[in-house]
Amino acid sequence: MSLGSAAAPAGTRRTALVTGPTAGIGAAFARQLAQRGYDVVLVARDERRLRDLAADLERDHGVVTEVIVADLADRAALAEVERRVADPTRPVDLLVNNAGFGHKRPFLDNSVEDEQQMLDVLVTAVLRLSHAALGAMVERGSGSIVNVSSVAGFLSRGTYGAAKAYVTSMSRWADANYRGRGVRVMALCPGFTRTEFHARMGVGRGSAPRFLWLDPDRLVRDALADLDHGKSVSVPGKRYKVLTAVARHLPASLLARFQHVGRR
Repeated sequence: MSLGSAAAPAGTRRTALVTGPTAGIGAAFARQLAQRGYDVVLVARDERRLRDLAADLERDHGVVTEVIVADLADRAALAEVERRVADPTRPVDLLVNNAGFGHKRPFLDNSVEDEQQMLDVLVTAVLRLSHAALGAMVERGSGSIVNVSSVAGFLSRGTYGAAKAYVTSMSRWADANYRGRGVRVMALCPGFTRTEFHARMGVGRGSAPRFLWLDPDRLVRDALADLDHGKSVSVPGKRYKVLTAVARHLPASLLARFQHVGRR
């Protein structure tokens, strides 16, 4: 269901579409992109929170907002978002694929339906929205995509890490393949971040040392700076840059200690 303000005259505004913007990293993206002058399309399941955020962005930054209430695990709802992303009459200049969640329990302790739902949101939605966006952006020769991945993708920890490894790999490939046609794609790979993500999983802040926790507003500022500077992968925080650089050489026993790292 799409709800929103009247669109600005064609060609006079930039538009960003952000999935999962009601809290944490997604909310920071929505606010900072509005500060940069982007009109913002907000996509999530919670209509009340979306409307509240839209009202705040319009009041504080004078931008035009649009709300799309959608569960990205539902293929019909996802298709509506795909159509919005690909609409040539209302171009999306920047797509931020941020929506996501994780499971606290090990793979076999979850139902296969629960695992499938996570795969649908973390991988299928990112794939389909990126495909829709790339088609439109390549056609007009401009645009950017930020896919929020995770340092978990470098650690190969369970199906969450496997999904994020896909997102990072796909983003790198897409950036290399389409950069020459005017389109940028960047994977953002945070570690522990102070958001609702871990609370929803029942994982407390004591699950990792304080120095590993990232602030979402600073994280997004750094990510947008990396996008501005043409990076294809953004890893916020020096400690996580070091971790991802050495992860491939760490023994399995040590990697096991980081099984929740990056579940932002």
